[in-house]
Amino acid sequence: MKKVTKKFLLTAICTLILQAQSAIAQNPVQQMHPQQPPASGDQMQEMQGMHQHMNIPALKPELPRLGRAQESPSGKLIQLEELEEMALEKNPTLRQANAEIAAAKARQLQSGLYPNPKVGYSGDEIRGGSFGGGEQGFFVSQPIVTAGKLGLNRKMFGQDVRISEIESQEQSLRVMNAVRIGYFRVLSAQEMLDAKKDVARIAGDAVKTAGQLRNVGQADESEVLQAEVEQQKLEMDVLMRENTLRQEWRALAAVVGNPGLEMGTVAGYLDRNLPELDEQKAIEVLLRESPSVAIAQAGVDRAEVALTRARREPIPDIELRAGLSQDREFLNPAGHPVGLIGFAEIGVQLHIFNRNQGNVQAARKDIERAQAETKRVELALRERSATILDMYRNSQIMVSQYRNQLLPRAQRAYELLLNRHGVMTASYPQVLKAQETLFQLQDGYISALEGLWVNAITLQGLLLTDGLEPPARPGEIDMPVREINVPTQPRALPSGRQP
Repeated sequence: MKKVTKKFLLTAICTLILQAQSAIAQNPVQQMHPQQPPASGDQMQEMQGMHQHMNIPALKPELPRLGRAQESPSGKLIQLEELEEMALEKNPTLRQANAEIAAAKARQLQSGLYPNPKVGYSGDEIRGGSFGGGEQGFFVSQPIVTAGKLGLNRKMFGQDVRISEIESQEQSLRVMNAVRIGYFRVLSAQEMLDAKKDVARIAGDAVKTAGQLRNVGQADESEVLQAEVEQQKLEMDVLMRENTLRQEWRALAAVVGNPGLEMGTVAGYLDRNLPELDEQKAIEVLLRESPSVAIAQAGVDRAEVALTRARREPIPDIELRAGLSQDREFLNPAGHPVGLIGFAEIGVQLHIFNRNQGNVQAARKDIERAQAETKRVELALRERSATILDMYRNSQIMVSQYRNQLLPRAQRAYELLLNRHGVMTASYPQVLKAQETLFQLQDGYISALEGLWVNAITLQGLLLTDGLEPPARPGEIDMPVREINVPTQPRALPSGRQP
């Protein structure tokens, strides 16, 4: 008798569920705006009993949120400031930049040093000839540099010192920007991993529910298999996100100059204190403060000094030569050798054929090239900043839409379905699907936040982003804008889906 009662009760419950779902499907307006009176206390208890009978759990709202990884961190909790200090201490490119300054100063010193004197032996008629004499002695020669050539050398190489100092400042900017970008990418990867784990867990609940509905005849084998396939895809996404987080961490450790840095959890929030940039002001600051502009201008100044130096080259230097020698020739009646004699010479080189005219013409063209380079650098900055501004503005639009439109609506839809599920007017798979959609939108929101931060840092950091790019040496042909290496777009989502 008890077995018959249980079977009858189960059949009645299934019939009620089918009737309810059929009524909802036939009248969607009533589904969204129910006109029926709220269920009584007895009805609510009866519905909850039906839930329990089908082993479908009573649901509590579970919403996505950022910052959970640092609430129970795996490993050390690391602040951005710690990473910046570590990079300043360990990044090798900063030491390269400082070494280049010292080398440029040494070259400047060398360029202004006076030529060394020459000391040598001189001999004439050493065998003495028929008089048994000969002259042997020494001489000293010293070139006298005229027309301020050495001063112009120092001034010209002083521009190299200036360029090296600008390069050092630029390298510090590049390293700090790279550390900040790496930090936000790791932070984004942390948040992405949490979101993927949530979606995978929701998919696991959907698989369990599909199995329970199949047991009571409310789902077939194909629905269970589809739910399992979706769960396995999301579990694969979790594994890929774990790998992405490890690789982002390795990249960050390399930029700070500490590849052995133990993997931890970075502290911070992607959605707080978001950067706000004005496009016109950002371009003005870039053109005014970019080290590339200063380096290009220093190249013009150096070329002008080089032209002045080339024009001074035809002014001859003075060559002085003097010495003493012992003359053993017997010329006086007493039969004694002549003895110690001295000599002196002074001369200049006559620039008749070679007046350095070729180098002067080349120096004029170098000035033209350097002046054109300043214009090219400005245009290159405008062109490349346009790309970053476009990505920044698009990321800003996406963040605003996710935060103010998509996520609130998805959350509201999920909460409504959750409430309807509580009174048996919405199925459990519907609730799980709404919850999964909400968490997937959170995934896109995180990606948009990452893009916003990366592009804002790039713009505020004057387009300097590669913290392991070596500082250029003065005179390298690609020196002024080689460091404008804009970052790549935020990483694509696992399985190739874009938010």
